Amino acid sequence: MPIKNKFGELFENIKGWRHHLHETPELLYDTIKTSAFVEKKLKEFGCDKVITGLGRTGVVGIIHGKKISSGKVIGLRADMDALPLQEKTNLDYASKVPGVMHACGHDGHTAMLLGAANYLAETRNFNGKVAVIFQPAEEGGGGAKEMIDDGLMDQFEIQEVYGMHNMPGLELGSFAIKEGDFFAAADTFRIKIKGKGGHAAKPQETIDPVLVGSNVVMALQSISSRNIDPIKNVVVSVCTFKSDTDSFNVIPETITLKGTVRTFEKEVQKTTKKNLIRLSKLIAESYGGSAEVEYTEGYPVMKNSAKETNLAAKVAKAVSGRTVVNAHKIMGAEDFSFMLNSRKGAYILIGNGNSAGVHNPTYVFNDEALPLGASFWAELAETRMQEN
Repeated sequence: MPIKNKFGELFENIKGWRHHLHETPELLYDTIKTSAFVEKKLKEFGCDKVITGLGRTGVVGIIHGKKISSGKVIGLRADMDALPLQEKTNLDYASKVPGVMHACGHDGHTAMLLGAANYLAETRNFNGKVAVIFQPAEEGGGGAKEMIDDGLMDQFEIQEVYGMHNMPGLELGSFAIKEGDFFAAADTFRIKIKGKGGHAAKPQETIDPVLVGSNVVMALQSISSRNIDPIKNVVVSVCTFKSDTDSFNVIPETITLKGTVRTFEKEVQKTTKKNLIRLSKLIAESYGGSAEVEYTEGYPVMKNSAKETNLAAKVAKAVSGRTVVNAHKIMGAEDFSFMLNSRKGAYILIGNGNSAGVHNPTYVFNDEALPLGASFWAELAETRMQEN
């Protein structure tokens, strides 16, 4: 791969940073050690400013080019938080924190951006300023929004912002990107079904919430097949079914269902929400029970802007020497969507090769992707803000 020579030299350092971060994963906004590590490195690299505390534990480094007369400021973002999973990789640098693991590659994302920051602070071959953004709480915490609410974009006058994520199954050395709608909006729901508990041998004296809940689960699958235009995208997934008992012979009083809804269009989101609430309540009532529904709108749709997508694809091709894959829509969600709602920009995928999928206890970030990702970040900054 035609990566920048500097990243070949820095490879062992960048890999060492990732392995250190992998051993010490932290959840959501509790990235105290991770943020301190990032802050220390950015100061060692000679960033012109290092700011902490944005979005509670976010870190931003500002790097000036040899010239700043262009007035351009671009943001490059990496996420830092891990997931509540017990690691099953048997790596010699596996997580030392029970029940917490970097199962989505955020340790790799952070290491790649640190590598780029090291290079950019040393060479400064661009006209403008680069903001390297290290964000907590991507995994369900909305850390991007909190950093924006704390003034991330306005304080540093960021005009464009870019993000990158590893992709298992995409060939190592490759990139993929899509203009426009890329990642789906993600909402959550909690349905509490109340019945009448009793002895399992006397079901006629009860209102069985397990039976009600089972019918609700099945009915919710009809939303996508019967309430939504079949050429449009929607996913309704019930992921938790839990009763208030743990017994072989007790029919419970209540059960709770929890899950997620993924959509790309507001009208589809609105219709799905309405029918999810309606079906849950009517089915529960038809059995003599009741249902309380909490529906929370979460991360919005992530949309790549045209000009910035083309730039990212051009840089990815130059760095990798390969044609950039035209990605399909992804029903997963990303809180980088908040940043792309705030500024123009683009989000790109970098190949992780034939690995286990993300959010899996056997997932491993591919270290061979580190120089390529760092080189992409550096080349993006230099291409977007050419010194001349």
